[in-house]
Amino acid sequence: MDLKLTNKKALVSGSTAGIGLEIARKLAHEGADVVLTGRDPAKLNAAVADIGTAPGTKVAGVLADVTTTEGAAKVITQHAQVDILVNNLGIYESKPFAEITDDDWLHYFDINVMSGVRLSRHYFPRMLEKKSGRVIFVSSETGLAVDPAMIHYAMTKTAQLSIARGMAGLTRGTAVTVNSVMPGPTRSEGIVEFLKSVASKSDATAQEAEAEFFAGARSGSLLQRMIEAEEIANLVAYLASPISAATNGAAIRVEGGLINSLA
Repeated sequence: MDLKLTNKKALVSGSTAGIGLEIARKLAHEGADVVLTGRDPAKLNAAVADIGTAPGTKVAGVLADVTTTEGAAKVITQHAQVDILVNNLGIYESKPFAEITDDDWLHYFDINVMSGVRLSRHYFPRMLEKKSGRVIFVSSETGLAVDPAMIHYAMTKTAQLSIARGMAGLTRGTAVTVNSVMPGPTRSEGIVEFLKSVASKSDATAQEAEAEFFAGARSGSLLQRMIEAEEIANLVAYLASPISAATNGAAIRVEGGLINSLA
């Protein structure tokens, strides 16, 4: 299927590893010019070089921390116009509710929510002026089915769903769409350490930790395995495409059938 992304310019935040990297790779392989962001110069250069091996792709990297106003401004200065904005940057952890400090709440909100708000505040109005564009927020299944072990993280993911739906309401009469995707547990950089952090044995292997996770915390998964980052990227690429014009204001699940079991 031709997603008609040739000559489209896409910006993917937090795109040097995991889901963000696979989204950037998929968009580039579909013909889009892609801008990656990251804070680690070595990882950013490696990601740009990796994606850039695809024939005909144009890939650029911006070394910037978009969780700050200065970092977002740097990205915007270097790339003032984009056709597709994917707000992917995010962090997560498991932590008992009573131990989540005020600083934790604010830190998670600033990274997971405000990074997307800062970028959207610039690019979205310009898309409305052109009456063309795509904004996609990478949320989580916990945005709807809150995991009691990571309430501060879930709060940010619910906030993303609200922001995306509200922005979509401003697109009436244009060809701009704003959607969210809700991944479930996805195989990406850092997931092994996370699974080990919630495992019953401190010396659990990666395989043991994953098996315990799906037997316990995610026993309702219909997929019963980690989702691959490429599977998330496939959905995002469709939503970024002109052929997805009728999908707007949606929060689309790509979580292996978890939400009903957690709700």
